[in-house]
Amino acid sequence: MLIPLILSGGSGTRLWPVSRRNLPKQFLCLSGEGTLFQQTVTRTRLLSDVASPIVVASDDHRFLAADQLIEAGVENATIVLEPLARNTAPAIALGALKALEQDPEALLLVLPADHLIGAPETFSAAVEHALPAARDGWLVTFGIKPDRPETGFGYIRRAESVGAGAYRVERFVEKPDLATAEGYLADGGYSWNSGMFLFKASRYLEELGEHAPAMLAAVREAYAAATRDLDFVRIGKEAFAKVPEDSIDYAVMEKTRRAAVVPVDCAWSDIGSWSALWLTGEKDAEGNLREGDTLAVNTRNSLVRTHERHMVATVGVDDLIVVTTPDATLVAHRDAAQDVKKVVDQLKADGRSEHSFHRVVYRPWGSYDSLEAGGRFQVKRIVVKPNASLSLQKHHHRAEHWIVVSGTAEVTCDDKVFLLSENQSTYIPLGSVHRLRNPGKVPLELIEVQSGSYLGEDDIVRFDDVYGRS
Repeated sequence: MLIPLILSGGSGTRLWPVSRRNLPKQFLCLSGEGTLFQQTVTRTRLLSDVASPIVVASDDHRFLAADQLIEAGVENATIVLEPLARNTAPAIALGALKALEQDPEALLLVLPADHLIGAPETFSAAVEHALPAARDGWLVTFGIKPDRPETGFGYIRRAESVGAGAYRVERFVEKPDLATAEGYLADGGYSWNSGMFLFKASRYLEELGEHAPAMLAAVREAYAAATRDLDFVRIGKEAFAKVPEDSIDYAVMEKTRRAAVVPVDCAWSDIGSWSALWLTGEKDAEGNLREGDTLAVNTRNSLVRTHERHMVATVGVDDLIVVTTPDATLVAHRDAAQDVKKVVDQLKADGRSEHSFHRVVYRPWGSYDSLEAGGRFQVKRIVVKPNASLSLQKHHHRAEHWIVVSGTAEVTCDDKVFLLSENQSTYIPLGSVHRLRNPGKVPLELIEVQSGSYLGEDDIVRFDDVYGRS
């Protein structure tokens, strides 16, 4: 059984302000149709005899992953929740343990959820070529054919063939300087390290046990204590905190004697920065990658991206990155794209929220957009998905006014339950136990006006919640 293992724990800080902790880059539409996560899952359908995927995701993103799987038409996926980030080696071990419950001979196709592949059929063919080596016990990685002297990737030096387009790995090389990267490109025997793998689940655990036994023991202990939560496999935080943190490259691939590489030229990118996205996108005659309502005058080789109902104009600039969201704007030189992470680090150090949350915040029931705020009031646009419900809750410090814009709302307020339709409104007094539900088949949209002495999201006492948050 070939089981895709989708690793979806990344944060994508170099794509700020669009990518943030609560909505990282894998769940964004950045290039092509669908989000990067959805594209990754959809690519696996091109393979023959492939099982439903296993997704390892952050606990914070569980409903994003579940909703996007449904949107992509993927059923019966397993979502394993990491309570803490421990890098790729433990995450893959969790997926391997889950896969072995389905098939003791399971083959794992390990795919990061945030990569872009412009030629998916070519990649699928490479997977098919790699299957014999993986069945023979090799740990296969996919090496990307370099088309430039890239200093931002690790490299793989290949040795002799082990059959069917696979080669023994001679060595892994850290990110080189420019002169070294130019030498690798001229040599022709090097590939970029893509972070994608194919191997038997049992073989990976054997190698992990040999080279990182403490990690494997801790992962096994944490997995044995896992619980089911709705449709998720939840790993306990206390147990997983004992797992050492390391990547698969350092923990296994650079130490094993059975590493193999299958070179592939599939228009791959890890979308690791705005400059990487600029490289992959379709540009205008002046070399500009533009998205949204943009105007570029005497502008060349730039990335300009704006959000809905906001126009951005550039005049007389070259090699710039200009990205706007409703609450933040980034202006950077393309050569400094890797340093965007420093902005995120500074936001964290200053105690600001822009590194973590967008103005639009997604919840399992829908989303809310903070439109306006003052000292004692806040205005939000709330969208509730069909048949979805917020928790039964109350607030100690605020009252709320709800005005239905479209759809139908079922309102619970203390001992009353009633319906509101378009252009109708209601008042939720401070301290009232209340719930909002969408009983209809179309999204419910309403405007909420909050007023009170404290308007923080932590002023919620939940009594009942279908999403297990009470």
